[in-house]
Amino acid sequence: MPAADEPALSLAEWLVLCLVCEQPRHGFALARLLGADGDLGRIWRVPKPVVYRALQRLEHLGLVSQGRPERTSLGPARATVDASGAGRRLASHWLTRPASHTRDVRSELLVKLALLERSGRDPRPLLDAQRERLVPVARALRARLNHEVGFEHTLALWRTETIEATLRFLDAMRPSDAADADRTAG
Repeated sequence: MPAADEPALSLAEWLVLCLVCEQPRHGFALARLLGADGDLGRIWRVPKPVVYRALQRLEHLGLVSQGRPERTSLGPARATVDASGAGRRLASHWLTRPASHTRDVRSELLVKLALLERSGRDPRPLLDAQRERLVPVARALRARLNHEVGFEHTLALWRTETIEATLRFLDAMRPSDAADADRTAG
């Protein structure tokens, strides 16, 4: 759960913050990474104007700061943006926090897994926390499924199957302890 004093950031703002935490970048480089053909844009595309608005908001919140604009031969002067200590702490915490709502798992969980992989961090704490968050929801949906009729049954069945598929995905992503032992022994 987010801390009470944590700013409410959009997924686009979290992505921009996490990418700036990886290394100082300018807005154009961020827009490329989050564009349709970018590494993270394949998961969650963020239009260029939204990237620049996110940078402005993050700077206003004191989570990033801009350096001096640098002239390049490739176009206009560009300023790199770096994360503040507070921005780095928030991003690090967010990367291990499970998605709050089942509807956000697909986008939020996948971008977090991609960001964790990019940084070489272990995804298991996130996978475990996400599973722990979803298991009670799955139980409640299964119980509800037996009592619904008509379209409510259809909706409950859809939600049940979706969450069950997500739980299978989480289990498949989490290597067994035996596989961990094999990897460390070899």
